[in-house]
This record gives sequence, C-alpha cells and structure tokens, in this order.
Amino acid sequence: MAGVNKVILVGNLGKDPEVRHLDNGRAVANFSLATSETYKNKQGERVTNTEWHNVVLWTPLAEIAEKFLKKGGQVYIEGKLTTRSWDDQDGNKRYTTEVVGREMTLLGSRADGSSSGDSGNNMAESPVSNIPEDDTDDLPF
Repeated sequence: MAGVNKVILVGNLGKDPEVRHLDNGRAVANFSLATSETYKNKQGERVTNTEWHNVVLWTPLAEIAEKFLKKGGQVYIEGKLTTRSWDDQDGNKRYTTEVVGREMTLLGSRADGSSSGDSGNNMAESPVSNIPEDDTDDLPF
C-alpha cells in the first residue's frame, strides 16, 4: 500500500513571497505561512498558538503568488511535505521541512473590492464563516 503525504493549510502570509526566476524559465516562490488555533485553557483563558510553515510554490503557482499574495493575506495551500538537506559553511548537515504547494486558493478580498483568485478557483470568504459565532470557541483554528 502506498503512503499518503498531503498537507492542507489555511493561514496568513508572514511576508511578501520571495520569487526567483531560474535560468530554465521556471519561477519558484518562497514564503512563510502562519496558522493559528485559539482555545480556552482549564482556567477559562483564551489561548492562541501560532505555527509557522515554510511554503514553496513552482510555476505557474509561483507567478500567481508573485502577482497576488502580500504580507498578511489569507491563502489556502494544498500540497506535500518535503525535507531537504545541505551542508552549511562549517560542514554541518542542516535540514529544513517545507510544504510544496500543488494547489492554491486566494482567500479574502482585494483592496478594490473584487475577489482575488487563481484563474477562477477562488473563495471570497473564510470556509468557517457559516459557523454561528457562539460555536467558535471550541474550534481548533
């Protein structure tokens, strides 16, 4: 049986995407994505935990990210986890784990009031917007 390596994230960009254009014409975008969960602890206090994810997008998603993604913007990313290694300047082996995005949906609205999107595959609001406000305290995000 084959394994499954699938990641789904909905979060906000920590900074504008850094986009590089390679010699072969392909583009690659890198950015950090914050996902947060809020819950009440045993003392009844509201606690928020934020997790940061390194995201990599390749052409054509990298070019869409370059045009439409900005720091603070909300995005849905679907992809897979990858780990790569390299040797640093001192010869030590270093590792990093990244989410390589295969699908992306821009969430929220642009400043001009129209919905943002990636060739028609867009959502104008958060997927949890239909949940009654009094039921949101127990949600894991």
